Parts: sequence; structure tokens; C-alpha cells
Amino acid sequence: MTRVLLTGFEPFDGESANPSWQAVRAVADRPPAGLEVSAVELPCVYGASLTALRAAIADRRPEIVVCVGQAGGRPDVTVERVAINVDDARIPDVMGAEPVDEVIVPGGPAAYFSTLPIKACVAAVRAVGVPASVSNTAGTFVCNHVFYGLAHLLATELPGVRGGFVHVPYAPEQVVDRAQPSLSVAVVARALGEIAATAARVRTDIRVAEGATH
Repeated sequence: MTRVLLTGFEPFDGESANPSWQAVRAVADRPPAGLEVSAVELPCVYGASLTALRAAIADRRPEIVVCVGQAGGRPDVTVERVAINVDDARIPDVMGAEPVDEVIVPGGPAAYFSTLPIKACVAAVRAVGVPASVSNTAGTFVCNHVFYGLAHLLATELPGVRGGFVHVPYAPEQVVDRAQPSLSVAVVARALGEIAATAARVRTDIRVAEGATH
């Protein structure tokens, strides 16, 4: 059994729910064959989110970590390629913090690439009929903060563990009064299950074009 830790976030920005947490909890309740999946909800708070993530990793001792966050406005499940070493908040976190141009890890590298097979993960999600793509920006909010913190932890202290980040769209109930794309939590959970299973079995990513012109 491959031990997989999935994390989602608490609601933020006035929302009553966060589909990232709802979906990872659903995967943990019915994990893919061959995987031992645990799910942890992270606070949508700079700093505290990384403290909670570090504690979860120490407690669960996963071989793979997939952190998941909500990206309202995106139409598909997006597997992130890169995390950058900056916090630059357009909106406040749940505790009201709004850092501007602050480094996440002083002296850390400018960026880290995901150590998940991101293109194979995208292909696996598409194969089960769920829209997916590679994303080249995780933003500069708490999602990127967690992605970079995770990548730094794995690179400096846990090189045998692989990890990355996935963004998911709004759930349908979040957009009943606004014209925004959405995917059901059940569909997102199916996609995340495929991502976890693919990460467990694929060490060398497939070589296909998934870049962007802008």
C-alpha cells in the first residue's frame, strides 16, 4: 500500500464551503485500490497552513503528498507545475493577513517544480472523462504558499517523499447566482483519485506538449 496524504482548505473569501476539502475527504473515504489515503484540512492562513501541513506529514508519514485548493473561475482540474517563493495577497487570508511581496522561505530558491508526474496525471484524469490541464501558475495566495512550503520541506528534509499541488474549480452550489464554471465534488474526487493513483505508479513523466503561449 502506498501512503498518500491529501490536503484541502477551509472555506475562505466569504464562502461557506471549500470543494478542495470536500473532495479530498471523499477520496480518503473511498481510496483507490493499492493506496492508503488520509485527508487533512488546512487553515487558509499564511504560516499556520504550513505548520499544519508539517504536522500532518510527521503524523501520517506519507510517500506522496497532494495538496489541493480552490481556484474559482478555472473550468477544469489543474495540476500545478511550479511554486514560487513569494506571497502577494490580493485578498486577505482567513485571519486578515495580506502580505505583499514577501518571501515564503528567506534564502530559498526562487521556485520549485512539482515532483509529481504532472502530465501523466492530467492524461489519467482526462481518460476518465474529467477536464484537466497543466497549470503554470499556482497564484500568490495561500495555495502557492502551501505548495512552495511543501516543496521546500521535501527538498530539504524529506527527499524520498514526492508531492505537488492541484487546483479545482468551484462546486456547482457556489455559482448558482453567478456565471462561473464548476465541477461537482464527486467529479473532482474522481479526478483526485486518478491523480493519486497515477503518482503512486508513475515515476517518470510522459513527454507531451502541455505548455501555454501566455
